[in-house]
Amino acid sequence: MTDAVPPARSQTDVVIQGIKDLLTSGRLQPGSRLPIEKDLAAQLGVSRGSLREGVRALATLGVLETRQGDGTYVTALDPRTLLSPLSFLADLQQPAHASDLLAVRRVLESESAARAAVRLTEEELDELDRVLIAAEGSEDDVEAFIRADTEFHRIIARASGNPPLAAIIDTLVGRTFRARLWRAISDRGAVAATQAEHQAILIELRRRDPERARIRMSVHLLGVEEFSATHADDDPYRDAQ
Repeated sequence: MTDAVPPARSQTDVVIQGIKDLLTSGRLQPGSRLPIEKDLAAQLGVSRGSLREGVRALATLGVLETRQGDGTYVTALDPRTLLSPLSFLADLQQPAHASDLLAVRRVLESESAARAAVRLTEEELDELDRVLIAAEGSEDDVEAFIRADTEFHRIIARASGNPPLAAIIDTLVGRTFRARLWRAISDRGAVAATQAEHQAILIELRRRDPERARIRMSVHLLGVEEFSATHADDDPYRDAQ
């Protein structure tokens, strides 16, 4: 039996891999200007047209940026920018599968809470407290409450000390807004329960207890995940774009 012949790589793929190799080897750094088109095409062994296609693809991914009249540069390679395609995936999810995204959130945010418990500064803990106090006055404004809820989770994610983790969580928190809004509107007592759960999480964060913070966060997010799974067909916005 003969070994399968791997498919030939396109010239665009060659460009993408070549520039990635330059980045991983350190020959290109965040903020570096790419060599002029003729030289880089020769270095990578591709045509200038293929080079342009590869550069455009990497610009779409947030790896490169072209400055009119000044050349092409490596971006800051910020995790939030590089993970932006994740938001496209999340946007394509049907409302019936919102609980799948919420399950991913639960796994990731439980870890971020555990990490944040030993990293949060006193200033960040006070900021979390202020967010919760502000949320207490928004019972009659559900959207304002959800925005406060979002900020609470984002502060914890940033405090995890892991930028890629925080960027993924930030995307998922934003893309699960509607599911959380629907629960707050339709589930009597959900807002009060969420406020109590937030306070319980903050208590464990102030105690610097990673495992209890992890458990509190997991239980908190499980509530909206289960509600979304069992009430997907009731969502009046399920056909909204």
